[in-house]
Amino acid sequence: MELVVLLDHDGQSVGEQDKRTVHDGDTPLHLAFSCYVFSNSGQFLMSRRSLRKKTWPGIWTNSFCGHPGPGEPMTDAVHRRAFAELGLTLSDLRLVLPRFRYRAELDGVVENEMCPVYVARAAGDPVPNPDEVDRVEWVDWDSFRDRTRTDRTLSPWCRLQVDELAGLGPVPGRWPTGDAAELPPAARAAVAGRG
Repeated sequence: MELVVLLDHDGQSVGEQDKRTVHDGDTPLHLAFSCYVFSNSGQFLMSRRSLRKKTWPGIWTNSFCGHPGPGEPMTDAVHRRAFAELGLTLSDLRLVLPRFRYRAELDGVVENEMCPVYVARAAGDPVPNPDEVDRVEWVDWDSFRDRTRTDRTLSPWCRLQVDELAGLGPVPGRWPTGDAAELPPAARAAVAGRG
C-alpha cells in the first residue's frame, strides 16, 4: 500500500491515507512534487499519462509527478518516481519552486496538492512504465512553454507551473535553486528527521 501525507493549510502533516483512496471528488490537501527533466542538450522531456491512471489519464504534462511517502525526503521520492515511471536515473536534481500549490478537477476527480517543483537532467533515455506513462517526447523548451499558454489539453498543474517557472528566466539551466526552508513543513520535517 502506498501512503500519501495529508496536510493542513500551513503544510503540516496531519496524517496519512492510501493513495488509491485519496483522489476523489473531495480530495484532502496532500504533499506531492513535480519534476521537469532535461537532456544534456537542453531538450525537455514531456510525458503523456497512462490511460490506466485514475487522475488525468491520457493527458500530456511535465516529465513526471509523485507523492513522497511518510517520512521520505522529497529528493529521495523524486529519484524513486523517476525510476519507477520512466526508468530514469537523474543528475543535477534541484528544487526550483518550493511553494507551488494548486487545486484542479477533471471528471469528478480533484487534485489538491502542495507540490514543490524540481528540475533535473536525465542520465540516459527514458523507458516508460506503461502503468504510469503511455508516451514521452523530447521537445524544445521554448516551444513547450509557448504551448502551455494556449493548449488547454495539457495538465492544469503543468500550465500553472510553467507560468511560474517563466518568472525564473528563459533558460532552465539558469533557474535559481529554490530555498528549501520554503518547502511545506511536512517536507522539511522528513529531511530533518533523516539527520
